[in-house]
Amino acid sequence: MAKVKTLRCPTCKTIVLAGSEDFPFCSDRCRLIDLGKWASGGYVISSPVHDPELLDELEGLKDRGRSGGVGDSGDKE
Repeated sequence: MAKVKTLRCPTCKTIVLAGSEDFPFCSDRCRLIDLGKWASGGYVISSPVHDPELLDELEGLKDRGRSGGVGDSGDKE
């Protein structure tokens, strides 16, 4: 007899069978809750930045934020 694969619903942690209509969720409700988290920015996919040009640009933006604000040229009168 073949073993039925199971997984826990990512939203409510209920056991779900692999052949379920709403797999990997236990219900349409849990599927919509998960979708809402993605839509509202509750989940974020991040990855390291490997592009040297983009890294330089991000460093420049970070340094600009520390300079003291808009219109601050750094010159003292």
